Amino acid sequence: MNTATSTENMENIPAGGWSGLINDIVADRWITPEDGRSVAVPYEAVVIDTDLNGREADLVQALALGSSFTVVADAATWDAMGARVARSLARLGPVKPLILEHPHADMATVSDLTQKLAGSEAVIAVGSGTINDLCKYVTGLDGRRYAVFGTAASMNGYTSTTASITLQSGLKVSIPSHAPAGVFIDLAVSAAAPRHLSAAGFGDCLVRSVAQVDWWMSHRLLGSVYSNVPFLMQQDDEVQLNARAHLIPQGNIGANGYLQRVLTLCGLGVAFTGMSNHGSMGEHQISHYIDCFAGDRHPNTLHGQQVGVGVMTMARLQAQMLASAAAPVLRPTALDPEGMARRMGQVVATECLSDIAPKTFDARATDALNEKLQDIWPALRGELARFIIPLSEMERLLRASAGPATAQELGVPVDFYREAVIHCREMRNRYSFLDLAADSGILVDFAMDEH
Repeated sequence: MNTATSTENMENIPAGGWSGLINDIVADRWITPEDGRSVAVPYEAVVIDTDLNGREADLVQALALGSSFTVVADAATWDAMGARVARSLARLGPVKPLILEHPHADMATVSDLTQKLAGSEAVIAVGSGTINDLCKYVTGLDGRRYAVFGTAASMNGYTSTTASITLQSGLKVSIPSHAPAGVFIDLAVSAAAPRHLSAAGFGDCLVRSVAQVDWWMSHRLLGSVYSNVPFLMQQDDEVQLNARAHLIPQGNIGANGYLQRVLTLCGLGVAFTGMSNHGSMGEHQISHYIDCFAGDRHPNTLHGQQVGVGVMTMARLQAQMLASAAAPVLRPTALDPEGMARRMGQVVATECLSDIAPKTFDARATDALNEKLQDIWPALRGELARFIIPLSEMERLLRASAGPATAQELGVPVDFYREAVIHCREMRNRYSFLDLAADSGILVDFAMDEH
């Protein structure tokens, strides 16, 4: 057992250990409380433990991926865990290290990595967001199974079946891919990662409250699909994680254990719903806009750090609108294709206009929505109140985790952040309180107070 582990770190480990419940979901033994069904998820093994040192080869061998291995990492993740994994795998067969230099999850790197992995039998990713997304997408192109050793609790993509890739147009999208055969998390490694990585992961977890509010509102107003299952899966761990937010910057293994569990369970939720709405609504659109259009104004912050700031913005917007006993009055959706082209480029603007067409409403449709809003608003406010973590508590938790809570702290120019809040809804067909605010004419004024 790693010497960094202490009694404090080991307190209140979930029933069944750090992989408890997760093992049941992977083995198709978990029955959903919502509808009494189980779902076969596309993973063969998900292992989270305090220390995997010396077990790497056994974990990979059980997957029967092949008899030769290419270990893909960058310089930092090679030092953190990659070299160790390669040494362990050497007893199973030939090992080829592939250390990427400052990789980006974009189509140019996908093309380069596809060539470098041509002929590789078993692909083993060692890293977090970028490394995992690249290996997932490239192996998904030809159906090669792969495994990932996570090095940081920085995002929820380890167990996602999509890859976040920037297209040649500059638009960052989640592309359907495939699942890793094995996901292996060494908590000692995660806890030792730079603290901003874990803070980013916590920002991604704090999403639950505002995303659930957005998704349920969309369900009630527009009839979009909604499921409680992803929230039921992670609700107990969310409580435990939030109670330990202040321990994340200290490299506490227990805090990182719950952080990795919530991130993992959020990713697994996609297998039950076929969508990521439970963990990605308005707040993620703000982050995507920053990544796609900031250019040289981008502060090189992580997705989860940006999402954390977006969470605070969405929490303020939702609180402001839900404080009114009177339902918002919507107007027909107003878009500015020429302005979109100036901000996004013509190619991306055209793609976005096509994608968001289902959530744009003419006068007739808007009249029907206003009638429905008037009818459901009193009940809807009460329903949404059950999902909300108070704004002050979310800010306290985010700061306790050492995450930025404002655009200024994030390092994004305030004028550009306000642009992101106003226009990010134009990127994706997910109806959130950003759309509700825009169509009721208050989003611009609200955004001008964001800093």
